[in-house]
Amino acid sequence: MCTRLVYLGRDGRVITGRSMDWKEDIGTNIWALPRGSERSGEVGPASMTWTAEYGSVVATAYDIATTDGMNEAGLMANLLWLPESAYSDWDGETPAMSISLWAQYMLDNFATVAEAVEHARNEDFAIVTEQVPGDDRLAALHLSLSDATGDSAIMEYIDGELVVHHGRDYQVMTNSPTFDKQLALVEYWDEIGGTVMLPGTNRPADRFARARFYVDAVPQVADRATATASVFSVIRNVSVPHGISTPDAPHISSTRWRTVADHKDRIYYFESALMPNAFWLELDEIDFSPESDAQVLRLGPEQSNVFAGDASDQMATAEPFSFLGPQTA
Repeated sequence: MCTRLVYLGRDGRVITGRSMDWKEDIGTNIWALPRGSERSGEVGPASMTWTAEYGSVVATAYDIATTDGMNEAGLMANLLWLPESAYSDWDGETPAMSISLWAQYMLDNFATVAEAVEHARNEDFAIVTEQVPGDDRLAALHLSLSDATGDSAIMEYIDGELVVHHGRDYQVMTNSPTFDKQLALVEYWDEIGGTVMLPGTNRPADRFARARFYVDAVPQVADRATATASVFSVIRNVSVPHGISTPDAPHISSTRWRTVADHKDRIYYFESALMPNAFWLELDEIDFSPESDAQVLRLGPEQSNVFAGDASDQMATAEPFSFLGPQTA
């Protein structure tokens, strides 16, 4: 399920790209959620509660979870599949939230990666996983964060413990294996050199090697159009052709859609595998004030509705979607 990469251009041009790979239509819509929104962790009496300090534009999974998005401060959050995930055994008393809110919690509360990492390391709270809709497996996810400074973090739950990799160098993340083992691939491929040979399959480790080479090989520029085109070209290079599916490994499946987020100018681009072109939302054109309503851009079956250019003014007022948890299932 996916590849994520961060482009570090000149003059503060930071862009994050990601692909969403899954075995079936993931029911994605794009939402604008205002600051001041009240949230619950959706796990019962011990649910964490908070008020969103920042508005955000997010892409959902099945309209029950935030799987991708950027807030008005330029913080980006991406959820990707990690089969090795093992969350803590929740005691029912420690403050907790459903995994469906993990990315949204970061977007709601923090402006930078450093703030989010400090909070995650110092606060005692639990992530409670939920069953994937239409499937008999529990969600197994890890979280990446990036911000307008170019900082990055990868958060994973391994053997019940939160593991955080924090640093500007952590530009690329795919799925299995765990991120420490992904980093072990770096030395091998650095020695070979990407101009000599790169692995070409859709396996996560191969996508990691290609994404890491190409995100540094493309021109590092300040110009927005050139930088955006470069990031799209890299994320397309690590996408999986439409129609390919591996039933026992849903994270090795067709790419459903791609997003590219410009942290500097706060533009959120979206490209569906079934759409003839990309479109975008300019966060500066969206009202995130507490008095505003949630807005949605409905993408249709398989995200096949066609949009072009800046679609910010095509969003429609709607009741916010409900995050999945034991209280809502």
